[in-house]
Amino acid sequence: MANNIKPHILVVEDEESLARFLQLELNHEGFHVETAQNGYEALGKITDGRWDLVLLDLMLPGLDGFEVCRRIREYSCIPIIMLTARDAILDKVKGLDIGADDYITKPFAVDELLARIRARLRQSPAARRDGTSIKIKDLIINCDTRQVKRNGEAIPLTRREFDLLCYLAENAGIVLSRETILTNVWGYDYYGNTNVVDVYISYLRAKIDEPFSMQLLHTVRGVGYTLRGE
Repeated sequence: MANNIKPHILVVEDEESLARFLQLELNHEGFHVETAQNGYEALGKITDGRWDLVLLDLMLPGLDGFEVCRRIREYSCIPIIMLTARDAILDKVKGLDIGADDYITKPFAVDELLARIRARLRQSPAARRDGTSIKIKDLIINCDTRQVKRNGEAIPLTRREFDLLCYLAENAGIVLSRETILTNVWGYDYYGNTNVVDVYISYLRAKIDEPFSMQLLHTVRGVGYTLRGE
């Protein structure tokens, strides 16, 4: 992979031998791979926001793949490729309608799966992750140390400002509504006005955009906000 950047892929598959096979194959191709064996475990891992793509089996214990996909789409636009033994057209249509990006039936050729993964990653957000950091142009966000730099200059942020910036960066290039941002940054139990998002966007813009020549934080009128370097 260019620049030693390894896309992070979560394989959600309850058949242990297949999950291990996919992990080994994808590791060999230069991806960082983790596995989850059921829907609840998958949702727990996905909420940390550090995934570039999800391979999602349909036949899972607990929550099935359809429900997992539906719940992910409530807060994330991460690419999802469904893996399943079901080849009925209605199942494919249902999977795509609830938010899956692609669908491949078992048994499948590894080369075809890899090609589909590469295609989806090429269409994914423009943020580049290197270890614990996300880089968008000259903006570097370290999610572990909670440090932010732009053009080499350290930018102090409050806890909420950092959480907001990190969420925007992890979804770089995707336009996020105020409601989506509020749910994922402030939490499901927040009952305040969505105007708080506008206020904190203005705080961020004053710190990470206004002192610099290139704008990264963009407003899409009537829709929401996005962080992008293009």
